[in-house]
Amino acid sequence: MPAKLTRLGIFFFVLVLSTGLHAAPVTTNAGVAVVPNEAARRVDVLVDGQPFTSYIWPDTLKKPVLFPLRAASGTLVTRGFPLEPRAGERTDHPHHVGLWFNFESVNGVDFWNNSTALSTEQQAKMGTIFHRRIIKTQSGADQGELKVEADWVMPDGRTILHESTDFIFHCRIGQRTVDRISTLTALETPVVFKDNKDGLLGLRVRRELEQPSTEAVTFTDASGRPTTVKAMDTNGVSGLYRSSEGKTGDAVWGTRGRWAMLEGKVDAKDVTLLMLDHPQNVGFPTYWHARGYGLFAANPLGQEIFSKEKEKLNFTLQPKKSATFRYRLVILDGATAAEQAEAQYKKFVDEVK
Repeated sequence: MPAKLTRLGIFFFVLVLSTGLHAAPVTTNAGVAVVPNEAARRVDVLVDGQPFTSYIWPDTLKKPVLFPLRAASGTLVTRGFPLEPRAGERTDHPHHVGLWFNFESVNGVDFWNNSTALSTEQQAKMGTIFHRRIIKTQSGADQGELKVEADWVMPDGRTILHESTDFIFHCRIGQRTVDRISTLTALETPVVFKDNKDGLLGLRVRRELEQPSTEAVTFTDASGRPTTVKAMDTNGVSGLYRSSEGKTGDAVWGTRGRWAMLEGKVDAKDVTLLMLDHPQNVGFPTYWHARGYGLFAANPLGQEIFSKEKEKLNFTLQPKKSATFRYRLVILDGATAAEQAEAQYKKFVDEVK
C-alpha cells in the first residue's frame, strides 16, 4: 500500500477511536495522539508514538498542568522538580511545574503560590484549581485536541470561577506547539484579579535554558513570604530572552510585547521557546514576567509593578460574565530569528480568533 494512503488510513482509524470523552487507547505511531487515562489522573499527548507532553492533575499539585514538555527532538525543556527531580537543577518555587495558568490575587486569595511544600496552615489560606472533567479528546494527523473543565475554589470551599480550556497540540518537523485557550466565568459574585506580578501563564524551564547568573536573589510574594534563588555553577547554562520590542536578557522582564522567546542550548543543540500573546486578550500586549532563573510567564493583569506604578489594572469579572485568554507556546529545534518569531505570531493571530 502506498505510504501516503497508509498514513491517511491510520489517521482516520485514530480519529474514530480517540474522539469523545471515553476515547479508546491509541496504538498507532502516526500523527498526534491524545490519550486519556482518568484512573491515573492524566492525558498523554504523543507525536508519532513519542511522548510530547501530558495534562496531569495529581493530588500533589494545586492546579492541573502540562508536564513535562519536549521539543520535537525529544529534548525535555521543562524543569523536573518537584515531580521528577533531575541532578543539578534548582529546587526553589515548588509551585512552578511545567506549563500552568493561575494568578496570585483572586478576590484576595493566592492561587499562584499554593503547593504541598507549604505548611497545612498556609495551604488552608490559599486557592486551589480542581480539574473537573474531560470534555473532549481528539487525535489527528497534524494536531490533537483536549477540552477540559476546572473550578477555582476558595479556602472556604466556594467555587468562584469556572474554567473551560481548549488545548490544541500541533506537530511539524522540528516544531511542537501548544495552544491554550481558557475561558474564565465568574459565578455568583464579582471576581477581582487584583493587580499583581505573579500570573498568569507560567512556564518553568530546565537548568540549561536559564540565563547565566552567579548572584543569589530573594523574591517576596504578595503575602511577604521570601524565596531565595541561590547562586549556582553556570556551566552549560545558556538561556537568553528576546522580545518583540527588541529587548534582550534581563531587560525583557517588566516590559510589554506581542511575543517573547527564550533561546539556549541543551546538549550543544539550539532550542527556542516562543510564547505568543493574542490581540483579543485582556491587557494586550502582555507584560513579561520573565526571570533569569527559569520562570517564563506572560502576565497581562499585573501592570502596576511592571510599569513602576504608571499603570494599574484590577481586572473584574461580574457575575455570569466571562473572559477568554488565548496563548500559544512554540518549541523549536534550532535558533530563531526575530523575523521568524514575528511570522509565528501572525500565524497564531490568523488561526485563533
